[in-house]
Amino acid sequence: MDNLTHSLVGWALAEAGLKRRTRKGLAACVLAANMPDIDVFFGWAAWAPLAMHRGFTHGLLGGVLLMPPLLAGLLWLLDRWQSSRGAVSASGPRMHFGWLLALCYLGALTHPLLDLQNVYAIQLLSPMSSEWFHTDGLFIVSPWLLAMLGAGLWLSRRRSAPAPAIAALGGVVLFIALNIGISAMARNATGGHPDRIFASPEPLLFWRRDMIWRERGQVFHGRYDPLHDPGALLGSGVPTPDEMTDQLVRHAAVATPEVVKFLAWSQMPVARIERHGCTSRVTFGDARFSGPALSRNFDTSVTVAGCPPR
Repeated sequence: MDNLTHSLVGWALAEAGLKRRTRKGLAACVLAANMPDIDVFFGWAAWAPLAMHRGFTHGLLGGVLLMPPLLAGLLWLLDRWQSSRGAVSASGPRMHFGWLLALCYLGALTHPLLDLQNVYAIQLLSPMSSEWFHTDGLFIVSPWLLAMLGAGLWLSRRRSAPAPAIAALGGVVLFIALNIGISAMARNATGGHPDRIFASPEPLLFWRRDMIWRERGQVFHGRYDPLHDPGALLGSGVPTPDEMTDQLVRHAAVATPEVVKFLAWSQMPVARIERHGCTSRVTFGDARFSGPALSRNFDTSVTVAGCPPR
């Protein structure tokens, strides 16, 4: 999800009453909710041009267990420094490190839970496993979540009461649960036995899904609208081969570090081969992002040698 949504979720948690548990409570909730994205500054992205970074810091070990104590320690040191300079209000809450640590853990947990909802997916078990997880419950920037959280925060601050923020967080949970259910229905509507399937929600008409799935080396596209027919797709185009089993493509897949990194990130890779005599240019893409506006940014190419058989 976008960092505005992550920040609003952390802020809503704070306005729900948690910021009063300790000094730096608001900072702990908001910063922890964004903390896993720190990996983009350290070059840990699976493919640098995309900054696809949802690995170790987004997993249960790195982002949820190991990083919150570091943030809590930094906030505690900042508070100590401010206190020594007389820059801490005497009328505010006391510093309580136990609560500060708990809020950092809570805020950090919201980040992978939100990122889990869209088709970009996360490596939830990194570094023990490189498997990607996704529920397809949200578009990557959901105006519905922004509206709910924004309204709840505005009302909570206007009324100096936690109830609107709590209601907004409850609405977010229910909205996500509803969308996960719709995506499950959409996956069932494809039929067959796909080995990978994505059901991407639309940003405004959230009940609709752009479907893409792979079965026996063929990539399929379709659309789903439960208001039209909850048990079937609206239509699907002609499937296209992903070409990933071609011998030349398999050779190109390990030809450069950039290609290896791209394929480690890509969850539905496709290849396009352009032959020129005894050299071929193989372009790898991800079928999730194959539209004309995106393909230029979501492709990587390599030239390999190899004369076609006579």
